[in-house]
Amino acid sequence: MSSPRSTTATRAVSAVAAAALALALTGTPEPAGASPLLSAVPLASSSAPGVEETGGGNWVWPIAGSRAVIRPFEAPASRYSAGHRGIDIAARPGDPVLAPESGTVRFAGVVVDRPTVTVETSQGVLISIEPLITTVAVGDAVTRGDALGVVGRGGHCDGTCIHLGVRVAGEYVSPMRFFGGVPRAVLLPLR
Repeated sequence: MSSPRSTTATRAVSAVAAAALALALTGTPEPAGASPLLSAVPLASSSAPGVEETGGGNWVWPIAGSRAVIRPFEAPASRYSAGHRGIDIAARPGDPVLAPESGTVRFAGVVVDRPTVTVETSQGVLISIEPLITTVAVGDAVTRGDALGVVGRGGHCDGTCIHLGVRVAGEYVSPMRFFGGVPRAVLLPLR
């Protein structure tokens, strides 16, 4: 028979595990036809200290009409570990790509085998999109929703998606926090 203390500890561990699982599941976009109950959960902003998200997470989606995230952000265990440092959004070569937020183009060129554009917001957040055949140049100012170019070819998204990465203070973070897609964690009572 378990002692009251071990039962309480077991319940606490179970509650934390359940909360973590719920957060992981609701932090990813719902597939088409998902339950409207999940869509009704209010989402909260979760910006890093010192970074002000525009309107609490209202960046423009870079592919008009598409919110199909085919691979979510997967934080690496350490700076040099494997992970997926961004999100992959369904897209086809030639689809127009929009600036998620206003800023200045800091890079426009080829990285390894894929054309890439990086925009720095006024808060210092870096937004990188690839593969992107661009119409902008380094130093250009862009406004949220402006055309950056069209989906290109190359990289792991070759022909199926664009990869969008976001860095805050040099660290990759989930882009979903800027689109309003990461709900705040809520701890529930044990009873």
